[in-house]
Amino acid sequence: MCVGVPAQIVEIDGYAAIVDCMGTRMKVGIIFVPEVKPGEFVIVHAGQAMSIIDRQAAEESLEEWRRIVDARDAADASL
Repeated sequence: MCVGVPAQIVEIDGYAAIVDCMGTRMKVGIIFVPEVKPGEFVIVHAGQAMSIIDRQAAEESLEEWRRIVDARDAADASL
């Protein structure tokens, strides 16, 4: 099983892109989605943009990821 996270394309440089994922910027490969444009959302897994997704799907997924992070932080704080 693989887990991908949504990220927004910020800048493209050949077959690589800078993405923003929950406020963190990182460089990912875009070989699987060469048609992607800045501003679009992708699913990132293992340093590669795997597919382009629409904004609504990205926002819904990001909300779930934020809930997971918040739950983890709350659990850590209770230790």
